[in-house]
Amino acid sequence: MAFGSLFPPRVLAGSGALELAAPVWRQMGQKALIVTDPMMVSLGNIAKLEEVLKKAGLSYCVYPDITGEPTDIMIVQGLQLYQEQHCDFLIALGGGSALDSMKAIGALATNGGRISDYMGKEIQIPPPPMTAIPTTAGTGSEATQFTIINDTTREIKMLLKGQVLMPQLAVVDPQFTVTAPKPVTASTGMDAFTHAVEAYTSKKATKLSDTFAISAIRRIVRYLPLAYADGNDMEAREEMALAALEAGIAFNNASVTVVHGMSRPIGALFHVPHGISNAMLDERCFAYVLDGAYDRFGDLARAVGAASSQDTDRGAAEKFLEVVQTLCKICQIPTLQGYGIDRDAFFQAMDKMAEDAMDSGSPSNTRKPLTKEDLLSIYRSLW
Repeated sequence: MAFGSLFPPRVLAGSGALELAAPVWRQMGQKALIVTDPMMVSLGNIAKLEEVLKKAGLSYCVYPDITGEPTDIMIVQGLQLYQEQHCDFLIALGGGSALDSMKAIGALATNGGRISDYMGKEIQIPPPPMTAIPTTAGTGSEATQFTIINDTTREIKMLLKGQVLMPQLAVVDPQFTVTAPKPVTASTGMDAFTHAVEAYTSKKATKLSDTFAISAIRRIVRYLPLAYADGNDMEAREEMALAALEAGIAFNNASVTVVHGMSRPIGALFHVPHGISNAMLDERCFAYVLDGAYDRFGDLARAVGAASSQDTDRGAAEKFLEVVQTLCKICQIPTLQGYGIDRDAFFQAMDKMAEDAMDSGSPSNTRKPLTKEDLLSIYRSLW
């Protein structure tokens, strides 16, 4: 059966990749809007980017106000600065929030309207040229056609998409991931892990997306514990940066499934970082849908050495759940209660969360058919 695939037009990866970007930026425009967060400024990462831009003879202005996961309000403010400063291309340096914000700002710069107008629609008019420089190894936003923005009025996380949202350039330089603290390393690493597992077990998986998903999972299972234990382990940081890119390519083409569908409402209503809310759900969600894809989950267990060819698909799949448990334990992923979420508030919000999850479409990609009642059952099981 034929299938199509979407990949980043250009990737610069490895130590020193930032220095190679200047010639590409000269072709993109004359003045960049740099989308980032205050921490990137204080850590000196923006200064490194500014130095390269200055050497290239390019003008820029900095929008450093992506504080937390991006909201529609942040996007409006960034767009205003882009227009006021007469910028003609964009660079995002930071975690997934900065990268997603850049995509949303770029989309509005050419498509107009409000970002909430595009929920459930495909963004089609190309934004200005965009470069994504991830400083965490997890979201994979540098390699996807998606952006996630919080609608502050409706209190939902909007999953917005369009092939035109794929950045023209991804700069995957592990020097920037070294500054990520342990909680961020855990959150983003588990996000990449979830991307890869869901891509492989999605109904939309292809042979090509499978290749990237399995490679990402192998890297993450081996190197996430090392990067978490020692943030200065450059080999682990570089391998995790590549794994996040691979996982991004995988789910960009195969999509995500039940975990992401159920995770976004938790993040929107209880302000849990995206990777952490994914990890909170991973074991329970995968266990619930295991019987719909024993062969696929079994493949993953064999790929990481947790099972052998002697194991049945079901036996291997169940061993993969142990891999999930181990990663969550190593990364010290909290429970909902441990994170400080009130049980009564969670149960009161559960119906809305299940509705929002189903409306996102992600659960429908799961190989096991799921209903709203199934999602409610999983949410209840978290307590």
